[in-house]
Amino acid sequence: MSAMTQVNIAPARTASTTILAMTDTKTPLSPEALHACILEQLEDDQALEMVSIALEGKSSIADHMIVASGRSTRQVAAMAQKLSEKIKSLGEPAPRIEGLPTADWVLIDAGDVIVHLFRPEVRSFYNLERMWGFGDDGEKIATGTA
Repeated sequence: MSAMTQVNIAPARTASTTILAMTDTKTPLSPEALHACILEQLEDDQALEMVSIALEGKSSIADHMIVASGRSTRQVAAMAQKLSEKIKSLGEPAPRIEGLPTADWVLIDAGDVIVHLFRPEVRSFYNLERMWGFGDDGEKIATGTA
């Protein structure tokens, strides 16, 4: 029997690959920039009745909360998946998503921004805007027809 020798071969790193590796990393977006990108994506996906609530100074879980509706479970699921892809394409970590199988209420945790996507009936039942809005300081964002 012959003895096997294990050889570890690592790719050679040259100065050009080191520079390329350093320039490939993206800097994280500020909470405000991430918030704006999420609102833009939801607007593109025709989300209904978007409300943005500033949580900075009110809660340590995030800086912004966005609540929006979709016309159906299919639209809610599609908006959540497209939003996740958009966030990842910006160089941010993949957001955590809860509720996607049923898509009545989908929670997307993007770190500094939390997004709640609802079917209209479920949204009116839970009424998160009133609970988290602390009055009427939630910013309503004009979207298509309600």
